[in-house]
Amino acid sequence: MKKLRVGILFGGRSGEHEVSLLSAASVSNAIDRNKYEVIPIGITKEGRWVTAGDATRLLEGKAAHSDLRAGDPEATPGAAVLAKGEAVIVPPEPQKHGSLTPFETDSASSGLTRRSTDRAIDVDVIFPVLHGTFGEDGTIQGLLELADLAYVGAGVLGSAAGMDKDIMKSLFRAAGLPIVKHVTVLRSAWKADAKKICKLAESKLKYPVFVKPANLGSSVGISKARNRKELGPAIEESAKFDRKIVIEQGVGGKNKKAREIECSVLGNDKPEASLPGEIVPSTEFYDYNAKYLDEGSQLIIPAKLTKAETKKVQQLAIAAFQAVDCSGLARVDFLMEPRSRKIYLNEINTMPGFTAISMYPKLWAATGLSYPNLIDRLIQLGLERHAEKKQNQYTR
Repeated sequence: MKKLRVGILFGGRSGEHEVSLLSAASVSNAIDRNKYEVIPIGITKEGRWVTAGDATRLLEGKAAHSDLRAGDPEATPGAAVLAKGEAVIVPPEPQKHGSLTPFETDSASSGLTRRSTDRAIDVDVIFPVLHGTFGEDGTIQGLLELADLAYVGAGVLGSAAGMDKDIMKSLFRAAGLPIVKHVTVLRSAWKADAKKICKLAESKLKYPVFVKPANLGSSVGISKARNRKELGPAIEESAKFDRKIVIEQGVGGKNKKAREIECSVLGNDKPEASLPGEIVPSTEFYDYNAKYLDEGSQLIIPAKLTKAETKKVQQLAIAAFQAVDCSGLARVDFLMEPRSRKIYLNEINTMPGFTAISMYPKLWAATGLSYPNLIDRLIQLGLERHAEKKQNQYTR
């Protein structure tokens, strides 16, 4: 039986480039090589697309390192593709699958076809293990739609809405889902009158507050501000990463922090939710360092919740998934008030960290779906979504 050709797309121009390399290595390790032929496709930090013929050698598996040595080709083989791969092009136009005319085959193992000096990708489905800007925000999804390529995960709308915390919260509110108080400000407004922005935030919210770039993930650029003195630098930090800054009121008090609950969702039109898990960060909140660099953060799976609370988290996770028109996969994050145990929907992540030790696959493993089977299911969901979209009529 002919193997499906799966392009694992990784790297990218975002601040989450290194995390993407770790995720790609884990997916490549776990994917069923009896069913799938893997084609590694890397995007450098400068935006150059590269691939390599010797896919097995370059993406052979090594475990994720706690010191995040993702950029080291010796530590994370995906980095070798970025360092040594050949340039590749994804034309934004449909290619007839299996027909190499007017191309000629370049290499049996490369997944490439050639026309003069240009190269194009010949795969059945793309698994875009890209996190953050230029990968999780609808931009890559738009390119793949133009190229008529099946791909894993949310479409253009779901990806864009799930990436922008301001738009995401608006959709959650419209769906009647419980969210924390927040204000959104523009970088241009902050630069024009910083004092006015601080006063606006203080008139709407109580300290402590969390300040975030609207469009980024992995807690990059996020700070906690306990007073006016800390608010300014926090906004400055977030403004480095996006033109929109979201300021959220903190949940919990000085002595008791909010509990951080996460739930994985899988599916297209009929999504399912995993068992919830809880993160107890080693730092004051689950920032980038706590996620990827420091030791000591605890993942409690399943989360210590009542049956009713577990059911509510799962229902809210599916509702959030549907509110942003997501498909394929998403991790939905919640905050629980420690005293009242009130649950707030924090955000949705449409392409969560995907290493074998990441929360998304670990929650599904605890629910009964193994990491290799999860990858297989996601590929099938991507193909199903593409086939369903083929039913659309685009002309009268």
